[in-house]
Amino acid sequence: MTATDSGRVALVTGASRGIGYGIAEALVARGDRVCITGRNEDSLKEAVERLGPDRVIGVAGKAHDEVHQDEAIGRTLEAFGRLDYLANNAGTNPVFAPIVDQSPDVARKVFETNVVSALGFAQKAWKAWQKENGGAILNIASIAGISSSPFIGLYGVSKAAMINLTQQLAVELAPSVRANAIAPAVVKTKFAEALYKDNEEAAAAAYPMKRLGVPEDIGGAAAFLLSDQAGWITGQTLVVDGGIFLHAGVG
Repeated sequence: MTATDSGRVALVTGASRGIGYGIAEALVARGDRVCITGRNEDSLKEAVERLGPDRVIGVAGKAHDEVHQDEAIGRTLEAFGRLDYLANNAGTNPVFAPIVDQSPDVARKVFETNVVSALGFAQKAWKAWQKENGGAILNIASIAGISSSPFIGLYGVSKAAMINLTQQLAVELAPSVRANAIAPAVVKTKFAEALYKDNEEAAAAAYPMKRLGVPEDIGGAAAFLLSDQAGWITGQTLVVDGGIFLHAGVG
C-alpha cells in the first residue's frame, strides 16, 4: 500500500536494483510518482511491477546516452506532467586495480557514466521543467570520493567530481532548485558485492554500527533531501557510512 498521492514526481536513474531501487521505493512509499531507468529492460520491468505500475514507469537505456536522457525526461513529463526531483544514481566501476595501471579509455568510461550522465540529466531536467517550476537534484556519490580508495581509484575520482558537480549546480540553479549529494559507505548491493562477498562479517566489524548499509538506509536519506523538509539545504554532501569515518586516522 502506498501513501496518498503527494503530487510530486521524481526520476531516478539506475534504479532497477540496489541503491536506486531503494530510493525509488522510498519515494513511492510517501506518494510520489516515479520514473526509473536502467540498462536491462527485463530487470527494469520487474522493478516497475514490484514498485507498482500505477505509480511507476520504466525507461531502459544507458545513462550517458543523450537520446535515452531525452526519452526518460520526455516520458516522465508525458506520463505524470511534471518533474520535481532528479536522483542521479547510475554508475559504473568496471575495474578493481591500482589507478596507475588503468588506461585512459577506462577513465573515460567511468567519467562518462558517473559524471557526464549526471550533468546531462541535470541540464535536461532543468530546461524541461525545473527552471520554471523549481525542484531538487540528488547525486549519489560515495565515501570513495572524499578519501583515498585503493583499487577503485578511478571510481573515487569520479565520485569526487560528482560532489563538486553538486556544489556547482547548487550555486547555478539556486534559488529555485536545490542540489545535494549522498556519500554512502559500502551498501549491500550486487554492484558492491566484491567488497564484502565471502567476508561480510569482517567487513562489517570495522563499522561502529557493526553492519554494512542496505539500500533502505540510502532511500530514507534521499527521501529527506528530496523533500520540502530539506528546503534550506543545498550544496551539501551527506555522508551515510555507519560511522566508518569515525575511525579515520586511527592506527
